[in-house]
Amino acid sequence: MNKVIMPKLGVAQSYCLIEKWLKNEGDFIEKNEPLLEISTDKINFEVTSKYSGKLVKILRKEGEEVPVGEEIALIGDNGGTINDFS
Repeated sequence: MNKVIMPKLGVAQSYCLIEKWLKNEGDFIEKNEPLLEISTDKINFEVTSKYSGKLVKILRKEGEEVPVGEEIALIGDNGGTINDFS
C-alpha cells in the first residue's frame, strides 16, 4: 500500500486546501496521472500520482485544509484493499 502525502508547495507553507479529487475510491490510477487539485492562498496546483494502482481510500475530503506531510489517500499495489494496509 502506498501513502499519498500532502505536498509542500512553498517554503513557509504549512497547509493546503483540497479543492477537488479527480479520482474516486476504487478507481485505477496510473503513475503521473492527475489525482487531485489543491490550493494555498497564492497558488492552485494539480497533484499527480507517484504510484500506479487502485485508489483504495481517500482519507481527507474536498474543502479540508490539510497539514503538509499528512496522509491524504492510499493507493494499493496490484489492486490491494484497505485490509492489506498495515
